Amino acid sequence: MSLEKLLTYPDAPGSSLSIRAKALSFHDPKSLALLERVERLARADATVLVIGETGTGKELIARHLHQQSGREGPFLAVNCGAFNETLIDAELFGHEAGAYTGATQPRAGWFEAANGGTLFLDEMGDLPMALQVKLLRVLQERHVTRLGSRRAIPLDVRLVAATNIDLRKAVEAQRFRADLYFRISVATVELPPLRERPDDIVPLARHFIAVYGPRLGLADASFDQAAIEALQAYAWPGNIRELENVVHCALIVCRDGVIGVGDLGSAAHAIDSPDAAAHDVRLSRDPVRQRAQLQTLLRRLLVDATPNLHHTVEELLVREAYAYCSDNQVHAARALGVSRNTLRTLLKRHGLLAAGAADALLGWAEEATG
Repeated sequence: MSLEKLLTYPDAPGSSLSIRAKALSFHDPKSLALLERVERLARADATVLVIGETGTGKELIARHLHQQSGREGPFLAVNCGAFNETLIDAELFGHEAGAYTGATQPRAGWFEAANGGTLFLDEMGDLPMALQVKLLRVLQERHVTRLGSRRAIPLDVRLVAATNIDLRKAVEAQRFRADLYFRISVATVELPPLRERPDDIVPLARHFIAVYGPRLGLADASFDQAAIEALQAYAWPGNIRELENVVHCALIVCRDGVIGVGDLGSAAHAIDSPDAAAHDVRLSRDPVRQRAQLQTLLRRLLVDATPNLHHTVEELLVREAYAYCSDNQVHAARALGVSRNTLRTLLKRHGLLAAGAADALLGWAEEATG
Protein backbone atom coordinates (compact mmCIF):
# COMPACT_ATOMS: atom_id res chain seq x y z
CA MET A 1 0.00 0.00 0.00
CA SER A 2 1.13 3.52 -0.72
CA LEU A 3 2.55 5.53 2.15
CA GLU A 4 0.85 8.69 0.88
CA LYS A 5 -1.28 10.44 3.48
CA LEU A 6 -2.71 13.16 1.27
CA LEU A 7 -4.13 13.36 -2.26
CA THR A 8 -4.49 16.73 -4.00
CA TYR A 9 -5.13 18.00 -7.51
CA PRO A 10 -1.95 18.83 -9.46
CA ASP A 11 -3.05 22.47 -9.68
CA ALA A 12 -4.51 22.74 -6.16
CA PRO A 13 -2.11 25.37 -4.77
CA GLY A 14 -2.99 27.79 -7.57
CA SER A 15 -6.70 27.08 -7.80
CA SER A 16 -9.60 28.98 -6.35
CA LEU A 17 -12.52 27.63 -4.39
CA SER A 18 -14.69 25.35 -6.50
CA ILE A 19 -17.46 22.85 -6.10
CA ARG A 20 -15.12 19.87 -5.86
CA ALA A 21 -13.22 18.54 -2.88
CA LYS A 22 -9.57 19.33 -3.55
CA ALA A 23 -7.79 17.17 -0.99
CA LEU A 24 -8.13 13.76 0.63
CA SER A 25 -6.37 12.75 3.82
CA PHE A 26 -5.66 9.15 4.87
CA HIS A 27 -5.09 9.17 8.62
CA ASP A 28 -8.36 7.72 9.89
CA PRO A 29 -8.55 3.87 9.98
CA LYS A 30 -11.52 3.97 7.57
CA SER A 31 -9.52 6.07 5.12
CA LEU A 32 -6.49 3.82 5.31
CA ALA A 33 -8.66 0.79 4.54
CA LEU A 34 -10.19 2.74 1.65
CA LEU A 35 -6.77 3.64 0.23
CA GLU A 36 -5.64 0.01 0.37
CA ARG A 37 -8.77 -1.11 -1.51
CA VAL A 38 -8.36 1.61 -4.15
CA GLU A 39 -4.74 0.67 -4.82
CA ARG A 40 -5.63 -3.00 -5.15
CA LEU A 41 -8.38 -2.17 -7.64
CA ALA A 42 -6.05 0.13 -9.59
CA ARG A 43 -4.01 -2.82 -10.84
CA ALA A 44 -7.01 -4.28 -12.69
CA ASP A 45 -8.91 -2.82 -15.62
CA ALA A 46 -12.33 -3.42 -14.09
CA THR A 47 -14.90 -0.63 -14.20
CA VAL A 48 -15.17 1.05 -10.79
CA LEU A 49 -18.17 2.79 -9.25
CA VAL A 50 -17.27 5.37 -6.58
CA ILE A 51 -20.13 6.10 -4.19
CA GLY A 52 -20.13 9.04 -1.80
CA GLU A 53 -21.80 12.24 -0.71
CA THR A 54 -21.14 15.51 -2.49
CA GLY A 55 -17.81 17.02 -1.49
CA THR A 56 -16.15 13.82 -0.27
CA GLY A 57 -13.47 13.63 -2.97
CA LYS A 58 -14.75 11.11 -5.51
CA GLU A 59 -12.73 12.61 -8.37
CA LEU A 60 -9.54 12.44 -6.32
CA ILE A 61 -10.16 8.72 -5.79
CA ALA A 62 -10.70 8.29 -9.53
CA ARG A 63 -7.46 10.17 -10.29
CA HIS A 64 -5.55 7.98 -7.85
CA LEU A 65 -6.98 4.85 -9.47
CA HIS A 66 -5.64 6.10 -12.80
CA GLN A 67 -2.24 7.12 -11.43
CA GLN A 68 -1.72 3.73 -9.80
CA SER A 69 -3.01 1.77 -12.81
CA GLY A 70 0.04 2.31 -15.01
CA ARG A 71 -2.10 3.43 -17.93
CA GLU A 72 -0.20 5.76 -20.25
CA GLY A 73 -3.20 7.61 -21.66
CA PRO A 74 -4.82 10.68 -20.09
CA PHE A 75 -7.20 11.00 -17.18
CA LEU A 76 -10.32 12.89 -18.24
CA ALA A 77 -13.22 13.89 -15.98
CA VAL A 78 -16.74 14.63 -17.21
CA ASN A 79 -19.70 15.79 -15.13
CA CYS A 80 -22.75 14.12 -16.67
CA GLY A 81 -25.03 16.68 -15.07
CA ALA A 82 -23.30 19.61 -16.77
CA PHE A 83 -24.68 18.96 -20.28
CA ASN A 84 -28.21 19.15 -21.62
CA GLU A 85 -29.74 16.05 -23.19
CA THR A 86 -29.26 17.27 -26.75
CA LEU A 87 -25.49 17.79 -26.38
CA ILE A 88 -24.29 15.07 -24.04
CA ASP A 89 -24.53 12.35 -26.72
CA ALA A 90 -22.13 14.28 -28.98
CA GLU A 91 -19.91 15.24 -26.03
CA LEU A 92 -19.41 11.65 -24.92
CA PHE A 93 -19.27 9.87 -28.27
CA GLY A 94 -18.24 12.59 -30.74
CA HIS A 95 -19.80 13.68 -34.02
CA GLU A 96 -19.08 14.11 -37.70
CA ALA A 97 -19.55 17.34 -39.64
CA GLY A 98 -23.21 17.89 -40.41
CA ALA A 99 -24.43 15.42 -37.79
CA TYR A 100 -26.66 18.14 -36.36
CA THR A 101 -27.22 21.87 -36.71
CA GLY A 102 -24.03 23.69 -35.77
CA ALA A 103 -21.73 20.68 -36.20
CA THR A 104 -19.50 22.24 -38.84
CA GLN A 105 -16.42 20.10 -38.13
CA PRO A 106 -15.86 16.52 -36.97
CA ARG A 107 -15.04 16.20 -33.31
CA ALA A 108 -13.86 13.37 -31.07
CA GLY A 109 -15.92 12.67 -27.97
CA TRP A 110 -14.68 12.16 -24.43
CA PHE A 111 -14.35 8.39 -24.90
CA GLU A 112 -12.05 8.81 -27.88
CA ALA A 113 -10.06 11.52 -26.13
CA ALA A 114 -9.46 9.21 -23.16
CA ASN A 115 -8.25 6.31 -25.31
CA GLY A 116 -5.43 4.48 -23.54
CA GLY A 117 -6.32 6.15 -20.26
CA THR A 118 -9.20 6.59 -17.82
CA LEU A 119 -12.53 8.34 -18.27
CA PHE A 120 -14.23 9.53 -15.07
CA LEU A 121 -17.98 10.03 -15.41
CA ASP A 122 -19.29 11.95 -12.42
CA GLU A 123 -23.00 12.16 -11.50
CA MET A 124 -23.85 9.03 -13.47
CA GLY A 125 -27.37 9.08 -12.10
CA ASP A 126 -28.12 12.16 -14.23
CA LEU A 127 -27.71 10.36 -17.56
CA PRO A 128 -30.90 10.25 -19.66
CA MET A 129 -32.33 6.75 -20.16
CA ALA A 130 -31.75 6.83 -23.93
CA LEU A 131 -28.08 7.62 -23.42
CA GLN A 132 -27.74 4.86 -20.82
CA VAL A 133 -28.57 2.34 -23.57
CA LYS A 134 -25.80 3.69 -25.82
CA LEU A 135 -23.29 3.81 -22.97
CA LEU A 136 -24.02 0.20 -22.11
CA ARG A 137 -23.37 -0.79 -25.73
CA VAL A 138 -20.05 1.09 -25.77
CA LEU A 139 -18.92 -0.62 -22.56
CA GLN A 140 -19.89 -4.06 -23.84
CA GLU A 141 -18.53 -3.77 -27.38
CA ARG A 142 -15.47 -1.64 -26.51
CA HIS A 143 -15.91 0.70 -29.44
CA VAL A 144 -17.68 3.98 -30.12
CA THR A 145 -19.49 5.35 -33.15
CA ARG A 146 -19.66 9.11 -33.63
CA LEU A 147 -22.97 10.79 -34.37
CA GLY A 148 -23.45 10.91 -38.15
CA SER A 149 -20.96 8.09 -38.77
CA ARG A 150 -21.17 4.35 -39.30
CA ARG A 151 -17.51 3.64 -38.55
CA ALA A 152 -16.80 2.01 -35.19
CA ILE A 153 -13.70 3.29 -33.41
CA PRO A 154 -11.97 0.76 -31.10
CA LEU A 155 -11.54 1.85 -27.51
CA ASP A 156 -9.08 1.04 -24.73
CA VAL A 157 -10.59 3.13 -21.96
CA ARG A 158 -11.03 2.34 -18.31
CA LEU A 159 -14.27 3.76 -16.96
CA VAL A 160 -14.61 5.07 -13.43
CA ALA A 161 -18.13 6.23 -12.59
CA ALA A 162 -19.33 8.16 -9.56
CA THR A 163 -22.62 9.12 -7.99
CA ASN A 164 -23.96 10.70 -4.83
CA ILE A 165 -27.34 8.99 -5.17
CA ASP A 166 -28.34 5.39 -4.47
CA LEU A 167 -28.35 3.85 -7.94
CA ARG A 168 -30.05 0.71 -6.62
CA LYS A 169 -33.04 2.80 -5.60
CA ALA A 170 -32.88 4.58 -8.96
CA VAL A 171 -33.07 1.17 -10.64
CA GLU A 172 -36.09 0.25 -8.51
CA ALA A 173 -37.73 3.54 -9.50
CA GLN A 174 -36.93 2.78 -13.17
CA ARG A 175 -34.78 5.90 -13.51
CA PHE A 176 -31.59 3.93 -14.12
CA ARG A 177 -31.09 0.76 -16.17
CA ALA A 178 -30.36 -2.35 -14.11
CA ASP A 179 -28.06 -3.81 -16.78
CA LEU A 180 -25.97 -0.62 -16.86
CA TYR A 181 -25.81 -0.51 -13.07
CA PHE A 182 -24.40 -4.03 -12.92
CA ARG A 183 -21.99 -3.21 -15.74
CA ILE A 184 -20.47 -0.15 -14.04
CA SER A 185 -20.42 -1.62 -10.53
CA VAL A 186 -18.02 -4.47 -11.24
CA ALA A 187 -16.02 -3.04 -8.33
CA THR A 188 -17.32 -0.42 -5.91
CA VAL A 189 -15.58 2.06 -3.66
CA GLU A 190 -17.68 3.59 -0.91
CA LEU A 191 -16.18 6.91 0.15
CA PRO A 192 -17.31 7.69 3.73
CA PRO A 193 -18.43 11.22 4.59
CA LEU A 194 -15.99 13.31 6.59
CA ARG A 195 -17.99 12.88 9.82
CA GLU A 196 -17.32 9.13 9.67
CA ARG A 197 -13.54 9.56 9.38
CA PRO A 198 -12.84 12.11 12.13
CA ASP A 199 -9.09 11.51 12.26
CA ASP A 200 -8.83 13.04 8.77
CA ILE A 201 -10.40 16.36 9.80
CA VAL A 202 -7.47 18.11 11.45
CA PRO A 203 -4.84 16.97 8.89
CA LEU A 204 -7.09 18.27 6.11
CA ALA A 205 -7.69 21.55 7.94
CA ARG A 206 -3.93 22.02 8.37
CA HIS A 207 -3.43 21.25 4.69
CA PHE A 208 -5.86 24.03 3.77
CA ILE A 209 -3.95 26.40 6.08
CA ALA A 210 -0.82 25.50 4.12
CA VAL A 211 -2.65 26.22 0.84
CA TYR A 212 -4.32 29.53 1.74
CA GLY A 213 -2.14 30.85 4.56
CA PRO A 214 0.81 32.00 2.41
CA ARG A 215 -1.53 33.82 0.02
CA LEU A 216 -2.86 35.82 2.96
CA GLY A 217 0.55 36.44 4.53
CA LEU A 218 -0.13 33.84 7.25
CA ALA A 219 2.33 31.08 6.44
CA ASP A 220 2.67 30.17 10.13
CA ALA A 221 -1.04 30.23 10.99
CA SER A 222 -2.38 27.57 13.34
CA PHE A 223 -5.45 26.47 15.32
CA ASP A 224 -5.78 26.83 19.07
CA GLN A 225 -6.92 23.78 21.03
CA ALA A 226 -10.53 24.89 21.30
CA ALA A 227 -10.72 25.33 17.54
CA ILE A 228 -9.31 21.83 16.98
CA GLU A 229 -11.98 20.39 19.28
CA ALA A 230 -14.68 22.30 17.42
CA LEU A 231 -13.42 20.99 14.08
CA GLN A 232 -13.51 17.43 15.39
CA ALA A 233 -16.95 17.80 16.95
CA TYR A 234 -18.71 19.36 13.94
CA ALA A 235 -20.69 17.02 11.65
CA TRP A 236 -19.48 18.62 8.35
CA PRO A 237 -22.61 18.10 6.24
CA GLY A 238 -20.76 19.71 3.30
CA ASN A 239 -17.77 17.38 3.82
CA ILE A 240 -14.28 18.37 2.62
CA ARG A 241 -15.60 21.19 0.47
CA GLU A 242 -17.21 22.82 3.52
CA LEU A 243 -14.05 22.30 5.61
CA GLU A 244 -11.97 24.06 2.96
CA ASN A 245 -14.34 27.02 2.88
CA VAL A 246 -14.42 27.29 6.69
CA VAL A 247 -10.61 27.24 6.97
CA HIS A 248 -10.20 29.77 4.16
CA CYS A 249 -12.66 32.16 5.79
CA ALA A 250 -11.12 31.60 9.25
CA LEU A 251 -7.71 32.64 7.93
CA ILE A 252 -9.23 35.87 6.63
CA VAL A 253 -10.90 36.84 9.92
CA CYS A 254 -8.46 35.46 12.52
CA ARG A 255 -6.05 37.66 14.50
CA ASP A 256 -2.29 37.20 14.82
CA GLY A 257 -2.37 34.02 12.77
CA VAL A 258 -4.17 31.97 15.44
CA ILE A 259 -7.56 30.51 14.51
CA GLY A 260 -9.94 30.27 17.44
CA VAL A 261 -13.43 28.85 17.79
CA GLY A 262 -14.98 32.22 17.01
CA ASP A 263 -13.29 32.24 13.60
CA LEU A 264 -14.88 28.98 12.44
CA GLY A 265 -18.34 30.18 11.46
CA SER A 266 -20.94 27.41 11.55
CA ALA A 267 -18.45 24.92 12.99
CA ALA A 268 -17.94 27.20 16.02
CA HIS A 269 -21.30 26.16 17.45
CA ALA A 270 -20.67 22.43 17.30
CA ILE A 271 -19.64 22.09 20.96
CA ASP A 272 -21.23 25.08 22.65
CA SER A 273 -22.64 22.67 25.23
CA PRO A 274 -23.69 19.03 25.37
CA ASP A 275 -27.25 20.12 26.23
CA ALA A 276 -27.44 22.43 23.22
CA ALA A 277 -26.11 19.71 20.91
CA ALA A 278 -28.59 17.18 22.27
CA HIS A 279 -31.41 19.68 21.77
CA ASP A 280 -30.30 20.16 18.17
CA VAL A 281 -30.44 16.39 17.58
CA ARG A 282 -33.95 16.28 19.01
CA LEU A 283 -35.17 19.10 16.78
CA SER A 284 -33.63 17.80 13.56
CA ARG A 285 -36.03 16.17 11.09
CA ASP A 286 -33.33 14.92 8.74
CA PRO A 287 -32.27 11.30 9.53
CA VAL A 288 -28.82 11.84 8.02
CA ARG A 289 -28.31 14.98 10.11
CA GLN A 290 -29.61 13.23 13.24
CA ARG A 291 -27.14 10.39 12.79
CA ALA A 292 -24.28 12.82 12.17
CA GLN A 293 -25.08 14.84 15.28
CA LEU A 294 -25.40 11.71 17.38
CA GLN A 295 -21.99 10.60 16.11
CA THR A 296 -20.64 14.02 17.06
CA LEU A 297 -21.90 13.66 20.64
CA LEU A 298 -20.52 10.14 20.98
CA ARG A 299 -17.19 11.26 19.57
CA ARG A 300 -17.00 14.04 22.16
CA LEU A 301 -17.73 11.56 24.97
CA LEU A 302 -14.96 9.31 23.66
CA VAL A 303 -12.51 12.22 23.41
CA ASP A 304 -13.35 13.15 27.01
CA ALA A 305 -12.73 9.54 28.12
CA THR A 306 -16.17 9.37 29.76
CA PRO A 307 -16.14 6.53 32.33
CA ASN A 308 -18.57 3.62 31.87
CA LEU A 309 -19.59 5.05 28.52
CA HIS A 310 -21.45 1.98 27.24
CA HIS A 311 -23.46 1.65 30.44
CA THR A 312 -24.27 5.37 30.44
CA VAL A 313 -25.41 5.48 26.81
CA GLU A 314 -27.46 2.30 27.19
CA GLU A 315 -29.16 3.57 30.35
CA LEU A 316 -30.04 6.92 28.78
CA LEU A 317 -31.47 5.22 25.69
CA VAL A 318 -33.59 2.78 27.69
CA ARG A 319 -34.81 5.44 30.14
CA GLU A 320 -35.77 7.84 27.33
CA ALA A 321 -37.62 5.15 25.37
CA TYR A 322 -39.47 3.87 28.45
CA ALA A 323 -40.51 7.37 29.52
CA TYR A 324 -41.48 8.37 25.98
CA CYS A 325 -43.79 5.33 25.81
CA SER A 326 -45.36 6.14 29.22
CA ASP A 327 -43.74 3.10 30.84
CA ASN A 328 -45.44 0.72 28.38
CA GLN A 329 -43.07 -2.18 27.77
CA VAL A 330 -44.65 -3.32 24.50
CA HIS A 331 -44.47 0.14 22.95
CA ALA A 332 -40.96 0.82 24.27
CA ALA A 333 -39.65 -2.50 22.92
CA ARG A 334 -41.16 -1.67 19.52
CA ALA A 335 -39.59 1.82 19.54
CA LEU A 336 -36.15 0.37 20.27
CA GLY A 337 -36.51 -2.50 17.80
CA VAL A 338 -35.91 -5.20 20.42
CA SER A 339 -38.02 -8.01 21.85
CA ARG A 340 -40.03 -7.43 25.02
CA ASN A 341 -37.88 -9.95 26.89
CA THR A 342 -34.74 -8.02 25.91
CA LEU A 343 -36.34 -4.77 27.03
CA ARG A 344 -37.31 -6.26 30.41
CA THR A 345 -33.70 -7.37 30.93
CA LEU A 346 -32.52 -3.82 30.20
CA LEU A 347 -35.14 -2.29 32.48
CA LYS A 348 -34.04 -4.52 35.33
CA ARG A 349 -30.36 -3.81 34.65
CA HIS A 350 -30.92 -0.08 35.04
CA GLY A 351 -33.26 -0.25 38.01
CA LEU A 352 -36.42 0.60 36.12
CA LEU A 353 -38.18 -2.69 36.80
CA ALA A 354 -38.15 -4.94 39.85
CA ALA A 355 -37.98 -8.70 39.31
CA GLY A 356 -40.81 -10.86 40.63
CA ALA A 357 -44.31 -12.17 40.08
CA ALA A 358 -46.00 -8.80 40.52
CA ASP A 359 -43.90 -7.23 37.79
CA ALA A 360 -44.59 -10.17 35.46
CA LEU A 361 -48.31 -9.73 36.02
CA LEU A 362 -48.02 -5.99 35.31
CA GLY A 363 -46.15 -6.71 32.10
CA TRP A 364 -48.86 -9.18 30.99
CA ALA A 365 -51.51 -6.57 31.67
CA GLU A 366 -49.59 -3.95 29.64
CA GLU A 367 -49.33 -6.33 26.70
CA ALA A 368 -53.03 -7.16 26.86
CA THR A 369 -54.03 -3.50 26.89
CA GLY A 370 -51.23 -2.05 24.75
